[in-house]
Parts: sequence; C-alpha cells; structure tokens
Amino acid sequence: MSIKTLLRQPGFLLLLLCTLIVLGFLGLIIADISSKGGEALSWSFVRGYPEDGMTAGGIFPAIFGTFFVTLVTTIFALPLGVAAAIYLSEYARDNWLNRLIRASIRNLAGVPSIIYGLFGVAIFVRALQMGTSVLASGLTLGLLTLPYIITATEEALKNVPQSYREGALALGATKWQAIRSNVLPSAASGIVTGAILGLSRAAGETAPILFTGVAFYLRYLPASAFDEFMALPYHLYILSTQHHSIAEVRPLAYGTALVLLALVFLFNLAAFIIRYRYRKLNRHA
Repeated sequence: MSIKTLLRQPGFLLLLLCTLIVLGFLGLIIADISSKGGEALSWSFVRGYPEDGMTAGGIFPAIFGTFFVTLVTTIFALPLGVAAAIYLSEYARDNWLNRLIRASIRNLAGVPSIIYGLFGVAIFVRALQMGTSVLASGLTLGLLTLPYIITATEEALKNVPQSYREGALALGATKWQAIRSNVLPSAASGIVTGAILGLSRAAGETAPILFTGVAFYLRYLPASAFDEFMALPYHLYILSTQHHSIAEVRPLAYGTALVLLALVFLFNLAAFIIRYRYRKLNRHA
C-alpha cells in the first residue's frame, strides 16, 4: 500500500497525528533537560565524587551504584523470568490454575513500585537480614522486573511457529532439545529486547530502593553487595525536592537527569541493536 493511499484514510491520519503529538512532547522534555543540564555536564561531573553535601563535585558513585544494582537485578530476574516463561509456554497445560498464574503475573506488572519497596523491606532487609544493601535493592527490583520479563519471553516463544518444534521432535529430539536448539534461538530477539526494556525501567526506579539500600551522599563506592550505594534516580529525587539548597543544586539536578536519560537511552538502543542483529541472523539462517 502506497503512502498516498494511507494518507487518504482517516484512521491512519489520526494515528499519525497522535504519534507526532507524543513525539513532540518527548522532544520538548528532552530539549528542556538538555538545555538546562548541559551546562553542568562535563567529564569531571561524570567521573567526579560528590563534594560539600553534593553542592559541588560529580555523580560517579551514583552512576556506579545504578549499574551495580542493575547487574544484581539482571542476575536474579533474567534466568528466573525466562525459565518461568518457558515452563508456562511450553510445558504448562491450559487449565484454570495456569490461567490464574498468567493473570496474576500480568496483574503484578501493574502493582505500584512503592509496594515492591515495602515488600523488599519486609522480606529482604528484615526477614532475611540482608540490611539496607545493594543486594536487597537488586532483589527488590528483580521482583518488579520479573512480570515484564516473563510476559515478554512468553510472547516471544508463542511467536515461534509450531513447525519448529514438530520438526525437531520428528527427527528424534526430546522436547527440551527442541526448545533449546530451535525455539529459544528463534525467540532470542524478543526475549532479549523485553528483558533489556524491563531492566531499563528498573534502573530508573526510585521507590523500590528507597528503603532497601540507597543513600543520598556517600564518599565511597560499595565494596560488596552488602553495602549501601548511591543511585541516579534517588539522587535526582533528593536534589530536586529534599536538598537544603535546591536553587543552588538545580543545574546538578538537570545534569543528573540528563545522564539518567542517556543511560535509559543506551539500554533501549542496545535492545534495538540486538533485536536487529538477531532478525538478520534468522533471515540468513
């Protein structure tokens, strides 16, 4: 169908208009943050440590802490989420119990993130006695990310043609061998994309780590997973709303927001590149 034909359709024009409005607002937000945070952004700001109660210096501990807690989240949530999705998609029977499990997983994706934070305090910080630490925060963010990873993985597995499974079984492969050698490679682009997008959302969350391990001002990097840490989203929250000199640190807040946007953009760009490469490989296979 040509572009001219599409432009004559009212539904297409409405969708195009809505898309342009969303992109326009997104462009305004990015332009505003870039113009106000660009003056604070420098190599010393990215690589430096906070000074004078974070009225000067840099945000490297917050960047490092964000990567550290996201790594813990990935190690916990990715294998567990993919394994749960494989079971639900490939092994679980279509009965009321499994339908209830799927509905519960989708409902968990809509639970407010502060609820996960309170749950993390009760289970990881107190019950399991991890204290306020990178580990407690990473596991809390992992619970938040699990529904997204499970849902994305299950949908990616469902999009693999049934003939891929039947062909492997016809050649004498076991069910797991068919899944491992035929299904998972074909669904890898969707799995990885969904996982990265879920983890990028977790990297920008403040509420789940608020009571489980994040700190506003530290002069050191966490030496282990049982130490407290700084993180970009919480750091930005404090600079914007709770700092004793908000007007003075406003440029630093915009600079921190710009770095956090860049981090999330890199996560999404990685998801796009991985998806493109996997599709290219599958096309030539």
